Amino acid sequence: MTSTQAWVAYLSKVELPVLANTLQNINELTESSNSTVNELAKVILNDAQLTSQVLRLSNTVFYNQTRTQVSTVSRAITLIGFDAVKAMAISSLVVDTLLKRSKRPYLLKCLARALHGAVQARCLLPRRNEHALEEVFIGALLMNIGELAFWSCETEQADELEQRLEQGEAEVESQKAVLHCTFTEITRGLVEAWSLGPFIRDVVAPGQAKSPATSLVRHSVEMARVSEQGWRGADMDRLLDALATDTGQSPSAIRDQLKVNAGEAAKMAVSLGIPQITELMPGARPAEGTEPQQPAPIRDPSLQLEILRDLTRILTEKPDINEVCQLITEGIHRAIGMKRVALLMSDRSGQTLTPRKLAGPGTEQWKDCFVLRRDGTGALGRLLPHGAATRYVPTPGAVGISEDRWLGKVPALTGALLANGRLVGMFYADNAGATPEPSEDQLAAFSHFLQNAQLCLTILSSRG
Repeated sequence: MTSTQAWVAYLSKVELPVLANTLQNINELTESSNSTVNELAKVILNDAQLTSQVLRLSNTVFYNQTRTQVSTVSRAITLIGFDAVKAMAISSLVVDTLLKRSKRPYLLKCLARALHGAVQARCLLPRRNEHALEEVFIGALLMNIGELAFWSCETEQADELEQRLEQGEAEVESQKAVLHCTFTEITRGLVEAWSLGPFIRDVVAPGQAKSPATSLVRHSVEMARVSEQGWRGADMDRLLDALATDTGQSPSAIRDQLKVNAGEAAKMAVSLGIPQITELMPGARPAEGTEPQQPAPIRDPSLQLEILRDLTRILTEKPDINEVCQLITEGIHRAIGMKRVALLMSDRSGQTLTPRKLAGPGTEQWKDCFVLRRDGTGALGRLLPHGAATRYVPTPGAVGISEDRWLGKVPALTGALLANGRLVGMFYADNAGATPEPSEDQLAAFSHFLQNAQLCLTILSSRG
């Protein structure tokens, strides 16, 4: 594919023909006749997964503030409204279709941004009739459909662009180099090819916004992107002023509302079955079952000394590797003051390292997702240590894994464990998003603990 037209044709006819056709069918329905309700219900009922998603969303407070139980699609359309159910169907279709195809971190990030922007636009809209509410929601959700569609594809171009972005190259220039066009151009092509409607066409058109609602959608989506760096800063202040103009509110009132709306976006993500993206929504409330953000433990030199004494006693008596590693894991977490700690050891195949000891909030999920290949390949391969204790510093634009917001993307401490010169395990520690990179004192203390673990392994190996 060497042009916008080629990418639009490829995505529409090769990669996503079912999504394209279904979205086109839904958008062609109008609420002007009684038959439309039946037509929309028919489209939804043809897909069991879509039916289930729509009914689940129909019973959320976001859409159903009366809390009246909804158990059929036709009842949802009657009670909640045609446009609301249409919006549920479109958002569910997009999320389910794309995630079934790929779990790329960039796709998850784009989905989080799209859903966050959509909820913000809907919640901020001043004139709140049903049609306008859902129009801005879908407009924001699909404003970057070209980017979403691209990242759902397992293509060589996606691999190359991902690599370029991870190396810190500029986004637009990278897109032009790899795709010979931009995501924005692909989006405009898909909006036309999939007949997504005049409002979305206006949203993605070049030039000035043609209406306050179009302006609100554009600014909401941009705000969702900027908020990934926090709620403060020059770019956020500029967008607050723009959103204040769009809504007729003060910038300070808008800022407060944005944080509340972010929580609503997180709830929506959970309702859509994608709780993992809540971690990618800045300021959002944690999804059910996830740990709230907590500050890193405070460094405790006296506790560190106490644990080191215990380690010395164990090593001079009868070393037990499990006891030693448990003490060291606790020491790194509680004494050094690192928020999250893991000991990873070789699995039975000898090809990967998997967690054996964990400490800190949110680390329980690492049992399923924190896997390192010993050859250094894979999403987290760059975390693999190549020697004694060192500080890992992520490259600009580093990409991690969908299950954890921070792994691979924040500074960390790592250190190898060797047996007969062969890598058999490692310690990893980070502070999630709580603090700047680990200090020199923390690195020195981490190294001291690591030496004790290595000494234990060496003693046990010599006893063979």
